[in-house]
Amino acid sequence: MHIPDDRLYTMEHEWLKQEGDGPARIGLSAYAAEQLSGVTFIELPKKGQTVKRGQKIANVESVKAVSDVYAPAGGAIVEVNGALEADPSLLDEQHYDAGWICRIDLADAAELDELMDAKAYREYLNTLAG
Repeated sequence: MHIPDDRLYTMEHEWLKQEGDGPARIGLSAYAAEQLSGVTFIELPKKGQTVKRGQKIANVESVKAVSDVYAPAGGAIVEVNGALEADPSLLDEQHYDAGWICRIDLADAAELDELMDAKAYREYLNTLAG
């Protein structure tokens, strides 16, 4: 399973990619996409919405399950990926690229210290495999 090294991860399988000094991009990991499999609908967050770390920001429906997506860090949602409304399968097929969910202007960069880097996330996934 591909886990890019340029992102931070949550135990709920969201990723966050800091993009220079600008807003961070948020999406679902390959593990989450694999567990959902066959995404049919996503309820996106609202642009301009302010969220706290751990707050629900989106809802994803698939042929297997309905799942909430949580903010890896707090801040203001500055952009949502409208392409997902037309083609929610991007979450399955391009979860690290075109399948991103939103961009957030971080309120407190120190919250990033509580997320896992790719190595720690891989180790965490190994504990789930049993």
